[in-house]
Amino acid sequence: MSACANQSANASKCNCTYPCSKKGLCCECLHYHLSMNELPACCFPKDAEATYDRSFRKFVQVYQRLLK
Repeated sequence: MSACANQSANASKCNCTYPCSKKGLCCECLHYHLSMNELPACCFPKDAEATYDRSFRKFVQVYQRLLK
């Protein structure tokens, strides 16, 4: 894991409720989730984040609902 000068500030804005060593390390989090064909928690509103479903399908489903 790499050092990040912004880790503390990033972590304070992070909406992820999963206990994870990548909290506040946005680049590592993004790379991790994209490698699994997912998006990180910060791409989802609170209610959707709570499902832990980070799939692209869930992302589209959530935002289609919000745009209606």
